[in-house]
Amino acid sequence: MSRPDARAEHFVAPVDTTSIPVDVVRIDAKPSNLWLDAWRDLRTRPLFWVSAAFVLLVIVVAVFPSLFTNVAPNNGCTLSKSNGGPQAGHPLGLTRQGCDVYSRIIWGARTSVVVGLLATIISTVIGMIMGAYAGFYGGWLDSLLSRIGDIFFTIPYIIAAIVVMSVLPNRNEFVLAFAIGGFAWASTARIMRAEVLRVKQSDFVMGAEAVGLSRFRTLLSHVLPNSMAPVIVVATLALAGAIVAESVLSFLGVGLGGSTMSWGLDISQAQTNIRTAPMALFWPSLALTLTVLAFITLGELLRDAVDPKARAKR
Repeated sequence: MSRPDARAEHFVAPVDTTSIPVDVVRIDAKPSNLWLDAWRDLRTRPLFWVSAAFVLLVIVVAVFPSLFTNVAPNNGCTLSKSNGGPQAGHPLGLTRQGCDVYSRIIWGARTSVVVGLLATIISTVIGMIMGAYAGFYGGWLDSLLSRIGDIFFTIPYIIAAIVVMSVLPNRNEFVLAFAIGGFAWASTARIMRAEVLRVKQSDFVMGAEAVGLSRFRTLLSHVLPNSMAPVIVVATLALAGAIVAESVLSFLGVGLGGSTMSWGLDISQAQTNIRTAPMALFWPSLALTLTVLAFITLGELLRDAVDPKARAKR
């Protein structure tokens, strides 16, 4: 039996045998941030490459339509070939007016993409400004801007665009884009406000204000760049919605009209002959469906990629 005051012997390992690293920084580790992690996740998903390739194809067709067809969409229409099937020089057949369906689809991509991009830019810029000011400054400004956003959120932007396009005498791409984007910014503002509220609690924001930066400069230099990830994702999804809205307005007869090519206008004109010439309706509908599906898929994949929790579940 050991004595009460006996001390237990302790073994101390030699210094050169202790190899447990404590707070060691890996110098050779790859640098990482939100967008690098998102890219590393996206590049391993085949669906991303498929949707991105199709989106790129649509953009190239919209910018350089003459590379894909040398047939004028409105000139050379022959009524004697009305609703004709596929033939030499007209692989997708002819419309009721005897115009080439393939050429109209190629040139119609420009209207849809231009109006969609302009409407998305307008709605994103307005939503960012409203959401950023509301979330960063708070107080009465937050209450005022949030109530304005709630009002616009309750207005269906398609119905508002129909009213605007019916009232305005001059119709062009910018007017149509403003009619869509000017009423579709409320959801972007909500997301931007929530993200700014989260980011402004960070230590680097407090440090920027501590060194003397004004609140507005802190908002521009530190808060906004770190709040853009969800807004970019929402903008990708909103682009698909803007393309659909342009087609809906053209289908209802309140779009650009005139000699402007539009998938919605072609669908509207072909619906009366759906029984006798269904392919004239099928091809523009397919082009619109695949384009919108590609943008939605790309936006969904981007949303999952920038969300660490979604990446961890896969």
